[in-house]
This record gives sequence, C-alpha cells and structure tokens, in this order.
Amino acid sequence: MGTMLYAKGVFINRSFDELNLSSPGLIAQVHKEYVEAGAEIIETNTFGANRARLAPYGLAEKVAAINQAGVRIAKEAAGPDCYIAGSIGPLGVRLAPIGRMARDQAWEIFLEQAAALVGAGADLLILETFSDLHELEAALNAARQAAGTDFPIIAQVTIDDAGSLRDGTGVETYTRQLDQWPADVIGLNCSAGPKVMLETIERMAEYTNKPLSAMPNAGHPVRLEGRSIYLCSPEYMAQYARRFLEAGVRVIGGCCGTTPEHIRQVRAETRSLQAEQRRAVVAAPAREAVQPLDKIPVAEKSALGAKLARGTFVAFVEIVPPRGVDASKEVAGARLCGEHGIDCINVPDGPRASARMSAQVACQIYQQQASIEAILHFCCRDRNILGIQSELIGAHAAGIRNLICITGDPPRMGSYPEATAVFDVDSIGLVGIVNNLNQGLDIGGNQIGSRTSLLIGVGANPGAVNLDEEVHRFERKVEAGAEFAVTQPVFDLGLLERFLKRVEHLKIPLIAGIWPLTSLRNAEFMVNELRVPVPGEYLQRMGRADSADKAREEGVAIAREMVSHVRPIVQGVQLSAPFGRYQMAIDVAGAIGSR
Repeated sequence: MGTMLYAKGVFINRSFDELNLSSPGLIAQVHKEYVEAGAEIIETNTFGANRARLAPYGLAEKVAAINQAGVRIAKEAAGPDCYIAGSIGPLGVRLAPIGRMARDQAWEIFLEQAAALVGAGADLLILETFSDLHELEAALNAARQAAGTDFPIIAQVTIDDAGSLRDGTGVETYTRQLDQWPADVIGLNCSAGPKVMLETIERMAEYTNKPLSAMPNAGHPVRLEGRSIYLCSPEYMAQYARRFLEAGVRVIGGCCGTTPEHIRQVRAETRSLQAEQRRAVVAAPAREAVQPLDKIPVAEKSALGAKLARGTFVAFVEIVPPRGVDASKEVAGARLCGEHGIDCINVPDGPRASARMSAQVACQIYQQQASIEAILHFCCRDRNILGIQSELIGAHAAGIRNLICITGDPPRMGSYPEATAVFDVDSIGLVGIVNNLNQGLDIGGNQIGSRTSLLIGVGANPGAVNLDEEVHRFERKVEAGAEFAVTQPVFDLGLLERFLKRVEHLKIPLIAGIWPLTSLRNAEFMVNELRVPVPGEYLQRMGRADSADKAREEGVAIAREMVSHVRPIVQGVQLSAPFGRYQMAIDVAGAIGSR
C-alpha cells in the first residue's frame, strides 16, 4: 500500500492511514489493482493507525474512524472471493525496560486498534513488521482479547540479513516464542528480499508446527533520483513463491516494493503448483536458557568504584572535549586536577549538541596523558542500539571503566539543528544495555563470550519541574542497573534535600553537581535557559560584584558554601570548570577538606 500510494504522488511526510477518511477512492483504487492481480487476501490501509503513530499528526482521537474506514474500503474493493486482513503495525516507540512506554500502555493502544478492525468486519488480523518481541507479545495478547479465540491472527517479525531481529535475537529464540503465543500463523515480512527470507523460513520450520507466512520486500531498495526503487523483478519473486511453498509456507505475499504485477506473477506460479503436504516437523529440544555471567563487584570495576564502595567522598571535575584535534589544554587541566586531589575527570558527550572530539577518545587521552581516571558520558542521540553495544565494548577494551548514561540533548539545541537524531533508547534503556554487557549478554540476551566491567552512572535533576516523573525515572534507572548518580547543577539546597528524601530507598551513591558562577549574566543564563533554580540571594551577590575577577571570586565562594552544605548528605561533588577555568574548580574543591 505504501509503495503504491507513494508512486501515485502521496508525500511520505503525511499520514497514509488518514487517507482512509480524506481520499477513500484512492485507497480503493489500490486495493482493486491487487484484487485484479489475483490476491486472495488484501490488507487494510491501517498499518500505522494506532494512537501512538497518529498522535504526531493530531489524529489520536480518530483511531476508530480510520480503522473502520480502512475495513469498509477494503471490503467494498475486495468482492466475494477475497479476505480482508486488518493490518496492525508497531507503535514506533521502544517499550520498557529499553524504552519509555510501559507494556500495559502498549497493550491498551493495540487493543483499541484491534477492536476497531474486528468490529468493522475484518476477516483476520495481521500483525506485521515487528522487531521487538516484547511489543509483539503485547500486540498479540491485545489482538486475541479483541478478536476472541476463533478469530485468525497472523504474527510476523522483520529480520536483518542474518535472520535475526534488530536486537540480535536469533531465529530459534523468536520462533519458539511465536510458537507459544496465541497466533494461528507465524512468519516474516518486510526485511530484505526473498533469498534471506527463504533461508530464515527454512530454519524457523525446525522449531514450530504452526503454518508459516512469508511476505518479503522486492529486494533491497536503492535510491535513484530521490526515489526508493526495489529491483526484484516480478518473475524473480514468482520463482521464490515455489520455494516458499516447498519450505512449508502457506501464506505468501509481498511487502515494500511489491506491485500488483509482482502479485500477478506469484499468483500464476502458485496456481500451477499443487501445494504439497507439509512435512511433519518435530521441534528440536529447547536449548538451556542462556546463563548470564556474574557481574564484577562495584569495588573491583575501577578506582572510582572502590572509593564509592567504601564510602569515600569523591570529587569530579568536568572537562569538555576540545573542538579540534589539539587536546593539550584539556590534558594540562586534567593533570592539574589530579595534582590537587581530584578523583576523576568527567567528560561530556557532545554537550549542547555540539560537534567536538569524541568523548571516548578524550577519556583515553586524559587517562593516558594526565594519569587520572575518566568518566565517560555516553548519550543515546547519535547511535542506534548496534552502535551503542559496539562502542561500549570498545570503551571497555580501551580501558574506560566509568560511565554516565544520558539520553542526550536533541540536535535542535545546538549549532546543527538540521542534524538527525537516533534515540533508539533513552538513558533507562541504555543502562539496561550496559547491565546486560556486564553479564556477558547483548541486548537480545545472547552471549557475547565475555563480559564488560563498566561502572554504571546516571543523571538526576533535583530541580525538575515534574519531580514525581523525575523520581519515577530515577527509580527505573536504578532498577535497570544504575550504580551511582550525578545531579544537575544544584544551588537550592532545599530542592536537593527534597529529592534525596524521595530516593533514599534506592541506596546508591549520589554525587551533587556544583557549578561556580562566573557572572550575573551566567547566573541568569542558568535560570532562564538551563532552567536551573538559583536562589535570589546568590543572584544578588553576583550582581554586587563590580568586576569580572570579583564576580568569579564570588562564584567560587558560593560554590564552596554549597560544597560545605552538601558534604554531609551526598557522597561526592561534580565541579564544573567554567570556560576551561580549571583552577576555579580546584579552588572550590578546597572546601571538601580531608577525605
């Protein structure tokens, strides 16, 4: 449907599902072309017609209307000999614990769509293009709830060129899961072309007796004059239809790039065949569950881990990576900090969405050239889940042991607002990935042959506008595996104390962020742009400074007072060095006293 609508001039930046309401004739025309080509099942134009995907278009309240219209249009176009499959796709967001959406919330969204499709008269439901088993389970359970026990449901996942799901889950694992869940037919769609899908279907057949479905793309798309072109010919797809039948597939079709001519050729090929009785398949005994490795104790992960484990009060100084390739100034600053008793250098990852030296490389340089331990900020903005895992393993191999897992600033905050962002996961999901790697497992629960020993830190914001949500997210970070936390800059001691009271049950070390102000303008920037509460008393003190030097002195004095205030209630401080003034951070650290 998407391929045909795009070919008919519908822009990809609009909701294709909404066309059921605004352009029903166009949708009906597409359906009729496939029916005339010999399709025996057509899918409703509702792949993205769920509340989560419609909301960005302002259509969240039209879920029922769009899905009901989708069924009505398809039924009118189908005629008496063609079945109507209500199409349900994924939500476009990651589910907990990797993402933000709770599974029960996803279940409710899927239930709403499935109920609309079934109530409008669909003959079956087809759940397609799922890459997350947790999400597919929620969708399947919701669909079964809406449809009842006797209503046919097809459940399909999408795979990579190795036959695995996006998170690395292998064929046996996802097939056994699908075999146990309440789907009548299981299989694959989208993904690559028919070759990879056939090879994977043959492997799936070893682990299930359920009927199989296969709906490959018409090959890999290539970009030609701004358009995605699928190069598998109809004849090539038809050749694979025979092979799919021989492999036991009983529902055969096509996904992206599959035109009516492809279906016509597939139909002609299958009509010439007498489908053979599928061979009896006895599923192989299940493998033993993958056993995670024991995690390295916090005290053994790094020098910082050892200090936190024994309750030592620690001090970090934040040093931003250089904009160019010359890190000599930053190395000198890191060395100076080490000479004055600072425990670690904290290295932000693309702060304020700016382009700088890789934070991981900066950490390596500081550790090697300044002989001080580093803490790597690791953000989710620029990496998909494959890149995240690869870089984390690489960071461990390069000698980095301390992390702070953050979601990251969106590109629009920086100098390159046209840059794209990934955000496959947020900081909670990132913590879960690191925790898995520390047990020798990838995100799909597959063994990687060894384990990392990364100390997992997270961020916290005591001054958050919605403190309930901040506490909830903090709890989820700790549940996912966080081992210490660093706060946003704190100036209001009352906010910090209130936050600590709310999270005292979580029992992980908390490091308070302390930022020495440099001027009244700097203080106003904190309040108005970074949304960091600064007491009026401090604003007045900064305003009374009548020179830049005196303003910096006053900023250090305020920061030293803050260190003295927080020392009894936290396990450390993270000190900023404004504009590369490392001596300011060292002067503030002097208020810590003996450790």
